[in-house]
Amino acid sequence: MTVQPASVQTAAEAPTPPRRLPPEVSILVVMVGMMLLFEALGWIFVGQSFIFNFQRLKIMILQEAIIGIIAVGVTQIIIMGGIDLSSGSIVGMTAMIGASLAQNPGDPHAIYPSLTGLGWFWPLLAGVAAGVLAGLINGSIIATTKIPPFIATLGMMVSARGVADWYTNGEPIGRLSEAYASIGSGLNGWAPVIIFLACAVIAHVALRYTRYGKFIYAIGANPLAARVSGISVEKQILFVYTIAGALSGLAGVVLSARAISGQAGMGFGFELDAIAASVIGGTSLSGGVGRMTGTIIGAVILGVLTSGFTFLNVDATYQEMIKGAVIVSAVVVDQYRQRKRRSA
Repeated sequence: MTVQPASVQTAAEAPTPPRRLPPEVSILVVMVGMMLLFEALGWIFVGQSFIFNFQRLKIMILQEAIIGIIAVGVTQIIIMGGIDLSSGSIVGMTAMIGASLAQNPGDPHAIYPSLTGLGWFWPLLAGVAAGVLAGLINGSIIATTKIPPFIATLGMMVSARGVADWYTNGEPIGRLSEAYASIGSGLNGWAPVIIFLACAVIAHVALRYTRYGKFIYAIGANPLAARVSGISVEKQILFVYTIAGALSGLAGVVLSARAISGQAGMGFGFELDAIAASVIGGTSLSGGVGRMTGTIIGAVILGVLTSGFTFLNVDATYQEMIKGAVIVSAVVVDQYRQRKRRSA
């Protein structure tokens, strides 16, 4: 009769590793904790409820829906190991282009008098097409010249903002049609949120269940290994940046429709908020890690911060300082997770 050493375990006796909760759960807990904190501070300093004010929450969600649409594209770029600093400027450019084709029929002061009364479809298509072109240029430069995405998209950021200023010499575009305005105010005012969620769901499915998503994660994790395995890295870079440009163009159209005006300064700083929403939502700046569900939660967290500080009458300059600290903290946490994963 042989006796096995106590240290030897059979497969059936081996302990099963504990099930890990999705990373979004911890982010969701942070979001709920922030809302409860603002609720408590609201009763202490303002004497009002933060959470149980439907109008305030609606404004918060609508404001972040535009950032969310941009963040859907930015998240895919970051997962692939890239970055996009041009999305905010593309929003301003496409807002001007879309609005210029959506002015009221017969308006004598229209930018294009012969193209008034086009409804909502053609202005929307023109704005998205302009975003596609900008994203295509970004992707082409990065894929062919191999320069860092930071530099390529920085150039597009400056150029697109210049186009937005040049388009009407900095003059705002008003008197937009009701059909166009419905893009930003339809469905009882929830149209931007519906558009954001639709884009996020489509991107989530594409990332989780298609070859497109698998290729993006593979490139972000190890570009050389992805290339050796037969993935056309340049083609994917071109495709992902084009999609991000299209989403920025869509965000520009929705923003101008909601404001019923096109202004060259629209979208200023939105690229940083979109990156922040993605990083706060768990997308790693090192590439290869991230989920669209986390980006949605990250966008809501940014909205909670902005709305909560406004609710408490915190000065705007302090708001920016605190938002910056939150972004840096999210990056620090991400780096800690990456080091822990590599050492495991």
